[in-house]
Amino acid sequence: MKKTRWIFLAFIVVLLALVAGYFLGKRGHSAANSDKASSSATTASKRKILYWKGPMTPNFHSDKPGKSPMGMDLVPVYADEGGSGEPSDLKISPDVVNNLGVRTSEVEQGAFSNRLQLVGYVGYDEDTITSINTRADGWVEKLAVKSVGDPVRQGQLLYQLFSPKLATAEREYLTALASGSQSLIAASQERLRSLGFSRTQIAQLNRTRKVSDRVSRYADYSGIVTSLGVREGAYVMPATQVMKLADLRTVWVQAEVDESQVALVHVGQKVVADFDAFPGQHWDGVVDYVYPDLSSMTRTVKVRIRFANTDRRLQPNMYAHVTLQATPQQNVLFIPNLALIRTGHSQRVIVALGGGRFDVCPVEAGVTSGDKVEILKGLQAGQRVVTSAQFMIDSEANVNAAALRIGSGKPGCSETPQAAATDPAGPTKAVPGMAGMDMSGKTLPTVSVKSSVTAPGSSTTVSPIRKPMKGMPMGDEVKHATPKSMPTGTSDNRRQQR
Repeated sequence: MKKTRWIFLAFIVVLLALVAGYFLGKRGHSAANSDKASSSATTASKRKILYWKGPMTPNFHSDKPGKSPMGMDLVPVYADEGGSGEPSDLKISPDVVNNLGVRTSEVEQGAFSNRLQLVGYVGYDEDTITSINTRADGWVEKLAVKSVGDPVRQGQLLYQLFSPKLATAEREYLTALASGSQSLIAASQERLRSLGFSRTQIAQLNRTRKVSDRVSRYADYSGIVTSLGVREGAYVMPATQVMKLADLRTVWVQAEVDESQVALVHVGQKVVADFDAFPGQHWDGVVDYVYPDLSSMTRTVKVRIRFANTDRRLQPNMYAHVTLQATPQQNVLFIPNLALIRTGHSQRVIVALGGGRFDVCPVEAGVTSGDKVEILKGLQAGQRVVTSAQFMIDSEANVNAAALRIGSGKPGCSETPQAAATDPAGPTKAVPGMAGMDMSGKTLPTVSVKSSVTAPGSSTTVSPIRKPMKGMPMGDEVKHATPKSMPTGTSDNRRQQR
């Protein structure tokens, strides 16, 4: 009996100790939580609030607490959360910046050299192309030139023509010489010239006094055969083009200039070109003509450049790299061409603000010169723009709803947070019978019921009932179905039936 009493007392003591320990521990935990909450409140009160935003509408910003357009409490955005005081800033950790290989370059202002890099092809100087025709009917008995592209030298035989008409003219000339009549001699010589006889051939006829029914045609200068219209034995008339010759002592290079750079090109401008066929060598040329029409396919304008080619090394269809140096402009703002992000309707850059912060900055670009591009609007000298991994940062900024806004002229190209913002869904429309009703900041009561789907393809919504509707006791079950689509005219037919 005594032993049982002692066991009972020991059990009571242990139980009291456990109860006392539980209450003491709970009190200590509450005190710790109170201290922690007090510390958090103190810390939160010391944190700098940049602006307030809607929890479901991140694009809505305000400079003070309030309600969002959806009736929800605005939440603060603190400076230590990666914000920068501007809604469009993007915060990236240094490790990520290093992994992306982000590189930046400074926005420069100074002399901007308008240097255009063009490509083109060598072509014939069309001013030197000569058409070779015969002035009398006949047959080509001998053709010294066999194909297009054959080179010819000055004085080289081109072809021999058999023509009875030419033989008749020669006999008339010899008859005039025998008569001694100067008027007949002059008339006969003029007829020979009109038929294509040269002064040398007429002088030879004076010496030999022999009629030849075959007339030879020789090249007046050295060149290249660009066209060949006959073969040996062909019958030709004055309208027949026998061949074309081009002089290669000068050549043209046809290049194309983008329409945005046409204003930098003018006739007489000096250019330098190098050709793949002659590495390390340069040719000086001059802009000979700027064509007046723009290609609708390539949006470029053709430019004709003339080069001296006395050694005839430049051949048609050779590939040319042309550098056109325009007059440098002073006090121009420019950045590396790699930094510019071009889209269909806008141009922008990523500005590095320091400390891992970046900003999307809309700009207006001007002329491109080599690896540099002129900036007309949107940046200031001394800012730094991203030249590597800028597309990744731009995509991240879009994902984080960093809206592209027109720069305010301050470094960073961001707007100051506004007390009100435009609803991204667009302008609202007035509803008849609801004029003057302001629903901003109000919470609409929602009523829903238990429901079950009774038809295939229907959709239902279930949510807790805040306030039962009149005449609907708690626990009632309502069956309803909402078809995804309804045939056109169904409601009208029902109205007519009623």
